[in-house]
Amino acid sequence: MAKARIGDEIGIPAVRAAVDGGAPRETVALAVRYLLQLLAERAPGHTLEVRVPPYGAVQCIEGPRHTRGTPPNVVETDPATWLALATGARSWGAALAAGAVQASGARADLTGLVPVFRLRD
Repeated sequence: MAKARIGDEIGIPAVRAAVDGGAPRETVALAVRYLLQLLAERAPGHTLEVRVPPYGAVQCIEGPRHTRGTPPNVVETDPATWLALATGARSWGAALAAGAVQASGARADLTGLVPVFRLRD
């Protein structure tokens, strides 16, 4: 059974609240999942797994499909870093250089894929 899609009418307010700070855990979780969903829609596939524990993970990017065990290409980060990457508040290179992102595998690169959503004033 496929996961239900998070609609923009729910996801966008959650992202705004989570980025502003002080949002409840449920709102942050919704924002993280919504932004992961946007990434998977932007770059469909199963080559790279992007993990944001404890809230979610998606597979994305076309290429060789992973089916069992630990995926060979993984990006993992914390919720605050993912929110910053996904909204353009932090660049992929800066997050990687700061050690805020763990990337393993030849295809573990989100260059050109983030941000997936830009906050407007």
